[in-house]
Amino acid sequence: MSKENNYYTKENHGNYELISLGEFKLAEGGVIPNLELAVKTQGILNEAKDNAILIPTWYSGTTKIWEDQYIGEGRALDPSKYFIILVNQIGNGLSTSANNAPEPISKANFPKVRIEDDVKAQFKLVTEHFGIDQLELIVGGSMGAQQTYEWIVRYPDSMRKAAPIAGYAKNSEHDFVFTQTLMDTLSFDPNFKDGNYDSQESMVDALKRQGNLWNVMGYSPEMFRQEAYKTLGFEDGNAFAKGFTEEYFAVLDPNVLQTCAWKWQRGDVSRNTNGDLKAALGRVKAKVYVMPIDYDMFFIEADCKLEQELIPNSEFRPVKTIWGHLGLFGMDKSYLDQVDDHLKELLSL
Repeated sequence: MSKENNYYTKENHGNYELISLGEFKLAEGGVIPNLELAVKTQGILNEAKDNAILIPTWYSGTTKIWEDQYIGEGRALDPSKYFIILVNQIGNGLSTSANNAPEPISKANFPKVRIEDDVKAQFKLVTEHFGIDQLELIVGGSMGAQQTYEWIVRYPDSMRKAAPIAGYAKNSEHDFVFTQTLMDTLSFDPNFKDGNYDSQESMVDALKRQGNLWNVMGYSPEMFRQEAYKTLGFEDGNAFAKGFTEEYFAVLDPNVLQTCAWKWQRGDVSRNTNGDLKAALGRVKAKVYVMPIDYDMFFIEADCKLEQELIPNSEFRPVKTIWGHLGLFGMDKSYLDQVDDHLKELLSL
């Protein structure tokens, strides 16, 4: 049995609340006996309950990064104006996950989870726990964008606006293959033992190898060419690759990453319409800003444009940053300023 991973604590990720949704049946047939979502809120829900914003999380990330980089007074996501609900996806290490679930669904036995499971759980959270009928905005990046798309297709009357950032409504074959390489860095390691690894420490080398794949695909070659990593204090690209990205992944729980990667690979809103993506996106009623990152190497801008063209009442608002997909981390202030500008415009409509 693996030792407890002390990374997934309130000290590291903010004083979130665990909200129980009770027994939760999953799309793949599994059951979570007591699903708990790790939730953090900012701001005050007004009397009309019409000022709520929902933010789901991405692969490897928690709601803490949204608190640190995207939310604040004077920003688009302003807690003095809005009631902001930050919710950690199922399986991400804070909500019910392989690392914290009780037997018999702990660790390697954690059931398969789909994006639709997250959204069904979040819908229950929003409507039953908070009593909100319609959200003002849903915004999320990467896997958070996948959840945003699922929301606007599955529950088209439940939000007024939506902004998927750097993600697809239907995952591409190219992105499926990339995500498989991430999974393989862990599952092919002899210490993984089908998810029954002895300790977090035994998996550190495999986790760092996954981090190195993110060095290849998470940033753009242009970021390395311009040596943008020097703004973070690294003297060269190798020092950045090892000291920043590999170290970031070294502390993450392997089973948590595998849960989320499997889910990421299979994100597809057309499951709601018997495989018809045009019909699925045609159901959308919210005002939508599709916001890809121009240098993203796996959620490709051109592919995001093709999906946007299928969404009624939507607009294309690409965000420019040489940091690529991991620009989501907020290393580039101009990226954050662009996101703020787009979201402020969307919220003003």
